[in-house]
Amino acid sequence: MTGQSGSSTRIRATGKRRKKASRRRRATVIAAWTAAGVVVVGGAGLGYAYMKLNDNLKAVDINAALGKNRPVNVDNGSEDILVLGSDSRSGANSAYGADEGTARSDTAMVVHVNKGHKTASVVSIPRDTLVTRPDCTSDTTGRTVAGQQRAMFNTAYEVGGPACAVKTVESMSGIRMDHYVEVDFTGFKKLIDQLGGVKITTTQAIDDSKSHLHLQPGTHTLDGEQSLGLVRTRKSIGDGSDLGRIQLQQAFIKALMEQVKSVGVFSNPKTLFDLADTATKAITTDSDLGSVPKLTGFATGLKGLGPKNVTMVTMPVQYDPADPNRVIPLEESAQQVWTALKHDKPIPASATEKSAGDKGVAGKVVQ
Repeated sequence: MTGQSGSSTRIRATGKRRKKASRRRRATVIAAWTAAGVVVVGGAGLGYAYMKLNDNLKAVDINAALGKNRPVNVDNGSEDILVLGSDSRSGANSAYGADEGTARSDTAMVVHVNKGHKTASVVSIPRDTLVTRPDCTSDTTGRTVAGQQRAMFNTAYEVGGPACAVKTVESMSGIRMDHYVEVDFTGFKKLIDQLGGVKITTTQAIDDSKSHLHLQPGTHTLDGEQSLGLVRTRKSIGDGSDLGRIQLQQAFIKALMEQVKSVGVFSNPKTLFDLADTATKAITTDSDLGSVPKLTGFATGLKGLGPKNVTMVTMPVQYDPADPNRVIPLEESAQQVWTALKHDKPIPASATEKSAGDKGVAGKVVQ
């Protein structure tokens, strides 16, 4: 997600694209972390209604799709998860626009959980980053889709589905993804409502006609629809770019994590079941997480994480000199980020100092 610093120009991908972009397309950015947070908090209770929850889950066999030509699987106790939000309009999501037969990943986050599972680093990848996309196999036709230089990052999901998105991230980072989680934004809205909303404090007014969100400075408890509005707000904050929107979304994620931790699901079986039911309907995982026992085991290992233990950054980028409506990785700085994750180390502050994604005030709008 990005835009030209100092302007409200909206970046658009080349190639096949929906004729009309949905106003709520980016709602999925937080849904992934919401589902993960609900599962983490309620992990030990996911067996509460095993059959129902198990039937909710959808899984993709990433390992079979990608084979052995992948980065080395480092078994040091850390885990790397690609969390993706797609812009599909099928099923219940048709309320947010027409489905024209393709979908793209509008949101991508690499979540690195450190050894011991006490801290984590989250790296957001702007959807409009120009990358070298590797050869992929179409998940609809089974045919090979040739790789492409200077391809928009979010086209990987369009041409090859989850496996191609994972392959592209692994090619960029040199890090093998242990897991994959994709989130449905209709489920996100329901999760927020079942959580009782999310409390945020805005430091300035938000008056965005595109996202239909209007908030005065102060403390608010946002319901699901308002939360959808917040995470897609762009025009009225910072420089109006999608990079600024990522900053806002990251701030909201932490507020959401606080809310998830404070719900008290263990003391209320109905609350636990309702949240788990909605969360498992909202996500698609890799096959290694595609059952209640597997998801429970994974989630139980993350229960010690809280918002204060999670560092969030945007992959270092700069505006493309050939096209200011695109961004390209700052290779040296981005490599610092990936190297830190690969060695299970904190991301150094110097890695993001020169990044266009580390500038602006959008992230300070929400506390």
